[in-house]
Amino acid sequence: MSDSDTVLVTDSITRLDQPQGRVIVAASHGAIYAAYLAAKAGARAVILNDASVGRDQAGISGLAYLAGFGLPAATIAHDSARIGDGADMLARGRISHVNPPARALGVAPGQSCRDAAERLRAAKPQRITVPSLDETRTLLDPGPPPVWGIDSASLLKPEDAGAIVITGSHGALLGGKPDSALKYDVRAALFSDAGIGIDQAGITRLPALAARGIAAATVSAASARIGDAKSLYRDGVISHVNTVAEAAGAKAGMATQAFVALFRGNA
Repeated sequence: MSDSDTVLVTDSITRLDQPQGRVIVAASHGAIYAAYLAAKAGARAVILNDASVGRDQAGISGLAYLAGFGLPAATIAHDSARIGDGADMLARGRISHVNPPARALGVAPGQSCRDAAERLRAAKPQRITVPSLDETRTLLDPGPPPVWGIDSASLLKPEDAGAIVITGSHGALLGGKPDSALKYDVRAALFSDAGIGIDQAGITRLPALAARGIAAATVSAASARIGDAKSLYRDGVISHVNTVAEAAGAKAGMATQAFVALFRGNA
């Protein structure tokens, strides 16, 4: 069996090993940025996590995006397997939503993730040109400290150390590993809670960041679009805070912009 015939399982769509022509099971949310990365990588088909669907159905918005390229895609239910954990997704995940190209291959809600992945191997590999997504990093406020909106935590840069960062990513550790919480030490960080999900996976970055002395919180996926940092900033309502953020006065129920103002005020 060639590599292209096998299913690639990964904790994040930002971490891919030889994805060209393969079916990818990625424990990332199913919003457009994750879907874009799958298409850009040359995936044959992809299964993502629906992140509780959330505001404006952002957690599954990537399915229609990929259907526009004829690329089969599906999501698993966020309460069936841990977001951020590819192995768990393959082992326990249940399909929640599918796009028309995936449906044509026999993928349907209620199937196991493993069964769906096997069915998606019948998809024909294709080469597509994927237009670049613009404004995935936005300076929301020059500060000090600066407030950056990034649609994925993978877009964090070394120079963001000390900044306040609002990321459209989910709040789950990748594969349960604490060192995956965030690449650099920022002043404060926000994520989407992705509906929290099974085993409370969607908020597991928070204690890991507290151990590093970094204030962190999650925004309710029902209040702001996952994968869209500007929506988290504009629309977001905090759902959970870690101990460092709590000690500074942050609490659940406050608006994202109030959280940001708190940490700018404490600069």
